[in-house]
Amino acid sequence: MKTAFLALWAVIVGLVLGMWIGGHPDNLPGPVRDVFVRSEIAPARSVSTQAADLIEEKYFRVTDPDKVQDASIRGMVRRLREQYDDRFTHYFDPKQNQQLTESLESSFSGVGMTVGSNTDKGLEVGYVFRKSPAKRAGIEPGDVIVTVDGESIRGEEVELIVARIKGPEGTDVTLGIRKGGRGEPRELELTRQQIRVPVTANRIREVDGRTLGYVQLTTFSRGASRALKRAMGRVVEKGAEGVVLDLRANGGGLLPEAVLTSSLFLPKGETVVETRSRTEGDEVYKAVGGDIDPPPMVVLVNRDTASAAEILAAALQASNDVPVVGTRTYGKGVFQQVMGLDNGGALDLTVGEFLTARGVSLAGKGLEPDVRAPLPKDARRDVQLDRAYDVLGDEVAAAGS
Repeated sequence: MKTAFLALWAVIVGLVLGMWIGGHPDNLPGPVRDVFVRSEIAPARSVSTQAADLIEEKYFRVTDPDKVQDASIRGMVRRLREQYDDRFTHYFDPKQNQQLTESLESSFSGVGMTVGSNTDKGLEVGYVFRKSPAKRAGIEPGDVIVTVDGESIRGEEVELIVARIKGPEGTDVTLGIRKGGRGEPRELELTRQQIRVPVTANRIREVDGRTLGYVQLTTFSRGASRALKRAMGRVVEKGAEGVVLDLRANGGGLLPEAVLTSSLFLPKGETVVETRSRTEGDEVYKAVGGDIDPPPMVVLVNRDTASAAEILAAALQASNDVPVVGTRTYGKGVFQQVMGLDNGGALDLTVGEFLTARGVSLAGKGLEPDVRAPLPKDARRDVQLDRAYDVLGDEVAAAGS
């Protein structure tokens, strides 16, 4: 009798508990609640989605869900940038992403200059191409852009600033420029045109009775290695005993081109660069074969030498003992992957890092030159290049002896 009574009591308690649980699943312990509540029919929402829904439903003012979502993503990106000192992960909202996409289309053009990083002072001009709108307007390396079409660029991502400066050929853009980064800005109106970016430039210079070559590499776009090989061949044919390779204001480009340009000078099988990534895997990139028997060389760099340009400079320094002259490089050291989002925006996410041939990460540190040679703002001549020629002369003399 007692056993039957206990069994009946257990059934009643079970029914009551079951009805209570069914009406109040939030009162279950977390792991148990997950089992009962989560299913393929009603999958669990993320906390950020739940919060966004509650804001839209309950907030005492009517909100724009898209703007709330944008703010949430920007908050996540800001957290990554602060926690990991990552300057290169960005979120582009749908409008910004469209601007970036359009700026890369062939129907769009620019004003003919490279730029560095956007600091508190503004966006510094790195290199101005000949016969470009920027050159005709009197813009020079070291000038600082502070406004685009009358709007401040303070705190804006470089990619977005560049996208705003670019535009359809024949249209105008007004830049607020501080000459040499000093004084009050003056506004210059420039008419955009199609810009053919010269990948290389080369010339010969007589220094202390020696014939020395100069080769500039401006970018690591497709075909850069072939262009560099031709430029090196031209100066050697003209009798260059040594060559200054100028990578100043070279913001980098394609990783395969960094490997191919390094392969021009390095023995086959030499490590050029390593990449490490939690999701993309680790990779070691080696020289595919030296196509050039290089004369003595010097690499010239500055703080706007970045990414693939840093890889080439570091590879020459490590494998061929080529002196690096100038100032500390930018310190990119990481690579990104652009991923589209359902809202039309895009996440430019850092997914891995580069290591030099010596196994060193340049992220946030840059490549230290062997011979420091700053370029003063008020310099009337290119004293960095002069110093590079001095070092190259010593290298040629040492090779001859």
